[in-house]
Amino acid sequence: MLPGFGQCLPPQVIRGGRLCRVSRLRAKRLTLARSGDLIAERDPLRPAGRLLRQGDMDASYIDLADSSHLEFDYLRWIRIVLHAARARRVVHVGGGACTLARALAAEDPGGRQEVCEIDADVLALAREHLGLRRAPGLRVRVAEGRAFVAGQDSATWDAVVVDAFVTATVPRSLITAEALADVARIAPLALINVLDNRAARDVRTIGAGLATAYPRVWALGGRAGNTILAGAVAELDLDGIAARAAADPSPARLTRPEAMALRLAGTAPLRDEDVSSEV
Repeated sequence: MLPGFGQCLPPQVIRGGRLCRVSRLRAKRLTLARSGDLIAERDPLRPAGRLLRQGDMDASYIDLADSSHLEFDYLRWIRIVLHAARARRVVHVGGGACTLARALAAEDPGGRQEVCEIDADVLALAREHLGLRRAPGLRVRVAEGRAFVAGQDSATWDAVVVDAFVTATVPRSLITAEALADVARIAPLALINVLDNRAARDVRTIGAGLATAYPRVWALGGRAGNTILAGAVAELDLDGIAARAAADPSPARLTRPEAMALRLAGTAPLRDEDVSSEV
């Protein structure tokens, strides 16, 4: 199994979607280090920019001079939602360079960002070449996300962000109805980064799982590529979220709960009994 952390689709997976801007730099890439299929690169167009890649996937990007900079569009969309929800205590399932957690900790050192990354080699590369350091409000651990969530007391977090992948797929064990019920137990908001094509099979399956755990399910994204699925207990300012996401350099469209309910109709969620063991 490959380590799980946030990724952007490679060209062969996208059908009409967008790549992260850094993918255009492949011809000019400056390699800093390799560890198996993990590669740390310097961005030739941004002196402080560092990119973590896994095979053909752009996994994490960090600006060493400005931790608030989020190069990947889907991370900016997630930040918009977390700000709207006033979420200060966040569990991040999937680490990589811990880009989003570092950005949130920098702007709110009094908050709490807890990152679970299953692969110690990923964190080692991030610490050596992508500037991952101890910081107020940030804790990074080698841990499997579902096991960490299971060990948390009820209602102790504001949000859980799932940004973990095995190649281009969210690990099935993280998005079963049972796993998402446990997420809902500890946090009133769940955000899941999903990579999909226009068929949107994963979007529908994961959305159906969220709908078993949360009364409101909606989405931010486009027709293909990264989609952020949200499960929420409380009503959020969806008009404000939609406006800010539409104004992003890579605009995202908000699919509201009513439209999502129609889209998910007839789709069965995954159950633990359907999922084989994953490492």
